[in-house]
Amino acid sequence: MRISRQNKILELIETYEIETQDKLASLLREFGYEVTQATISRDIKELHLIKILSSTGKYKYAVAATNDTPISGRLSNIFRETVKSTAYSGNIVLLKTLSGCASAAAEALDSSGIPHVIGSVAGDNTIMFVTDDPENSPIVVEFLNNMLKK
Repeated sequence: MRISRQNKILELIETYEIETQDKLASLLREFGYEVTQATISRDIKELHLIKILSSTGKYKYAVAATNDTPISGRLSNIFRETVKSTAYSGNIVLLKTLSGCASAAAEALDSSGIPHVIGSVAGDNTIMFVTDDPENSPIVVEFLNNMLKK
């Protein structure tokens, strides 16, 4: 339940401008997650969420977007616990995840600075990476498989 809830939090902060823990808790309840303020606070800490200035001039929750910091322990665990398989064809690398977990796993991967990846897209249970060259796709798959073993 925690992974599913944290995945939903990542999805919500990408979709809405969430300024407070109360607003986040309210949105989670609308999606069927019964949460307390303590749970929200713990999730924010584990996901390393920060507040940034939005385009409307208000502060909102966001994922820290620095590529020079290592992947957080929690996001690393989400990746390892949810990814089921990796494969590639040409310059496309696909990861299959547990249902509803692709966004959280993709966030973990996006913050890890995977070499040769020029972009990614996450669905419900699939993440697609586009590599800079088809010859580099096996390198990306090896990188991902090594992350799964850690």
